Amino acid sequence: MNVFQTFLNSMPNAVGQGMLWGIMAIGVYITYKILDIADLTVDGSLTTGGAVCAVLITLGWNPWLAVGMAVLAGMLAGLATGLLHTACGIPAILAGILTQLALYSLNLRIMAIGDTSATKASLALSPDRNDLLLSSRFVRSLGLDNPLLLLSVVMALVIAALYWFFGTELGCSLRATGANGRMARAQGINTNMTKVLGLVVSNGLVSLSGGLMAQYSGSCTVDMGRGAIVIGLAAVIIGEVLLGKVFRNFALKLFSCVIGAIIYYMVITLVLRLGLESTDLKLLTALVVALFLSIPYWKGKYFIKAGRKGDKAHA
Repeated sequence: MNVFQTFLNSMPNAVGQGMLWGIMAIGVYITYKILDIADLTVDGSLTTGGAVCAVLITLGWNPWLAVGMAVLAGMLAGLATGLLHTACGIPAILAGILTQLALYSLNLRIMAIGDTSATKASLALSPDRNDLLLSSRFVRSLGLDNPLLLLSVVMALVIAALYWFFGTELGCSLRATGANGRMARAQGINTNMTKVLGLVVSNGLVSLSGGLMAQYSGSCTVDMGRGAIVIGLAAVIIGEVLLGKVFRNFALKLFSCVIGAIIYYMVITLVLRLGLESTDLKLLTALVVALFLSIPYWKGKYFIKAGRKGDKAHA
């Protein structure tokens, strides 16, 4: 009973974490599902967004402007990966690794801005000292300071903006590039440009998540983005497996990423309350992703074939 009560008390924070990672998962969806690119830049650009936002807030910037600069920094990271891939001919997965590696050093220097040290591995934020948009401290509040309200608005605006963008000619060109690059080029689409654009938009969203996450959690660390790509994939896959047949509209598919992230964090919270060590979370995440990746394969190989054999026998 105590475990169940503690789990229920942890639900608001789990939903908040899920919504934050859900925004990041939407960015992963753009590269993984639309462009068919496994972009590993996100492990670095998430931290970049958090670092830029956190350091600007500590320097007295308006938090909205700080978040905007975080998005811009993430877009530049995506641009770097895109240019390494398209202009330098480096495979996309390796280009992402190279950018992620470079961002680790850059993030250390970003967080040291305004400090006497050359590098800094962590930066603390507090609603008592800093002007923040949201904080986990108020996640159970019934007032307007509850971060779930702001996250809901941001999430809705992101999905609406992407729904509009991917309905434009440029957005359709991006989707065509991921669906069939050769056919897209035959139609006169500059696929290199659309790939770069997709990576820019994706990492901008990832950094938006990082900037909000730093404020929500009250800190930014150089390792806060480690394993982000796996969590993003977990959210995308969970949402697709559970809601893929129900959510067919593009906006709903984006929303399913957020729902997948919330479900993921609810499961993580429950398992932690049951006694799993926090050091085993990476193992659990890998198992969850492997399980949900395997479900479509198992379903197609065993259940559909079994159904066809049954139909033939009945005939």
